Amino acid sequence: MLDPAPRRAVTPPLTIQVVSDGRAGIENQALGLAEAVQRLTPAEITVKRIRWRKGFDKLPSALKASWMLDPSSDPVASRPGEAWPDLWIAAGRATLPLSAAARRRSGGRTFVVQTQDPRWKRNVYDLVVAPAHDGVAGPNVLSITGSPHRVTAARLAEGAAAFEGALGALPRPRVAVLVGGRSRAFDLTPGKAAELAWSVGDAIDAAQGSMMVTFSRRTPEDAKAAFSDEIRDLPGTIWDGSGPNPYFAFLHFADHVLVTEDSANMAAEAASTGKPVHILPMVALKSGGKFARLHADLHERGAARPFDGTLEGWTYAPLNETERAARVVLERMGRV
Repeated sequence: MLDPAPRRAVTPPLTIQVVSDGRAGIENQALGLAEAVQRLTPAEITVKRIRWRKGFDKLPSALKASWMLDPSSDPVASRPGEAWPDLWIAAGRATLPLSAAARRRSGGRTFVVQTQDPRWKRNVYDLVVAPAHDGVAGPNVLSITGSPHRVTAARLAEGAAAFEGALGALPRPRVAVLVGGRSRAFDLTPGKAAELAWSVGDAIDAAQGSMMVTFSRRTPEDAKAAFSDEIRDLPGTIWDGSGPNPYFAFLHFADHVLVTEDSANMAAEAASTGKPVHILPMVALKSGGKFARLHADLHERGAARPFDGTLEGWTYAPLNETERAARVVLERMGRV
């Protein structure tokens, strides 16, 4: 009688805890990296949203303790003996005190990743995944172009399904216009918004194409109105913020993506599509800086160019920095 074949050891799925304050732009960085890890190895993702009690939220990270968390926060492991994940991926200032203590409190079980430059205790995390344009360096720092995100071809196709009827029939070239707003480095005045809309609209009209416009939460209402009034007669759609968000659908159906220069996230996400990315100028409150470095990086990669008033097309290898970061995480964990 033959001996039964030996059973192969089954490695349990990786447990990943994503931690943020719940703001979409922040959470999507950590969640995007977690999903990229999950595409490479079996994993279970849990999303935790935390916030600090009023009065404690403005304290420096060094003075915060877990008992100061708002009761509405999702519970995260914080004491020895509690169930800790294999991988902790966090984003945003609110998470720093918890991330800084996670490796120690988990007894070394949890591999701790912080996205963005923490600017505090950089050496206590197993890995910091930071935008290259921030200029952060160190043995535990991985610099990537832009920030981790959730944009993939599959996710764009999935997000586009609900908008197929409205967007799929628009005349080509279809132009996604992603408009940001006021920040410490840039402003979007009504006059500048109208100027941008005029130049963008002229290019779309000359190409006999169509528009797909969306604004950010930072877009001033008067700038939003000025931009919309100038461009609304063109074929296409301007999302007014109601109903399902068409952002992924816009990127999916677009032949060109126009992005205002104030958003590093939107520029990097657009560059992951492989479609021409045109950078729209705003009112600069500061010169140079990290945004200029990011745009130079994207230009060197062939992904982005300053908008010159035309819709010239070009090709390049889509940016895939989130997956590169995920592979480094697994390598550092000894999972590859």
